[in-house]
Amino acid sequence: METIYDMIIIGAGAAGLSAAQYAGRANLKTLVIEEKSEGGQAVLIDRLENYPGILDPVNGYDFAANMKEQAVRFGAEFVYGKVTGLGKKDGVFVIPIESSEENPITYSTRTVVLATGAEHRHLGVPGEEAYYGRGVSYCATCDGPFFRNKHIVVVGGGDAACDEAGFLAHLTDRVTMVHRRNAFRAQKSIAERTLRNPHINVRFNTVVKEILGTDQESGKVTSVLLENVETGAKEELACDAVFIFIGMNPRTELVTLAKKDDEGYVLTDEGMQTSIHGLFAAGDIRSKPFRQIVTATSDGAVAAHSASNCIDASMCGVGS
Repeated sequence: METIYDMIIIGAGAAGLSAAQYAGRANLKTLVIEEKSEGGQAVLIDRLENYPGILDPVNGYDFAANMKEQAVRFGAEFVYGKVTGLGKKDGVFVIPIESSEENPITYSTRTVVLATGAEHRHLGVPGEEAYYGRGVSYCATCDGPFFRNKHIVVVGGGDAACDEAGFLAHLTDRVTMVHRRNAFRAQKSIAERTLRNPHINVRFNTVVKEILGTDQESGKVTSVLLENVETGAKEELACDAVFIFIGMNPRTELVTLAKKDDEGYVLTDEGMQTSIHGLFAAGDIRSKPFRQIVTATSDGAVAAHSASNCIDASMCGVGS
């Protein structure tokens, strides 16, 4: 007889692991499907120090491992593979994943929590990947305090870049913003506030061509190679960190029919349910104003609670 899960969670980042823990604790038959390894972007954090209740910093890998262990103790199951589709038949979601067998493995569930997250857009320049976590960052709140009173380069010109530069300017009086256009794309009020900040020096019409540093295996960022897009002139600028804010790409390829905002993030109600009945979204894939591990875990807990209520009310998985 085919097993029908109460909840399948796609993605084992902070949101997915939180949903798994709350679903398991609610005695729901729960399965987590992860393509790579649990933790998502959290595993790339060297020192997680701003999560409520954690006094001594922990690395992201250990944090994620503990979250998974909690979920397992509450009864959640885990499988690893790439989800290749998401359909619905007779009120039950059908989820195929790639396997080593000739045919894909297919799972069925009454509810789904989509926690596939979003990916930071990368510059694609030499040194970016090599120095990730050692001077290259995509999160000012996470990593900014490690570069207090240091010279920080911020790449980007939208709302996020300006906001994050403002946050970093509270930590140091040496922030250099690099933007490829001749004006910010940010809202006028945000752009003007950034330009007025005495701790922020703006370099318009400029792009980063390379991120330089000491030994790539264990070293750190020491400078960036800049190029003026109008004159072609190049300059090596000494710095201690490079924070990149050129946008995010939400991983929504499985839910092409769900309603999204103008930036492509999935829209949900307060219970994390999407426009598709029984399908919930949590974490960075969801349209919201602030993306942190703590907000992702909150999303996951709410999604699991809402899905449980949906099942209890006999509204999910029975012809809906």
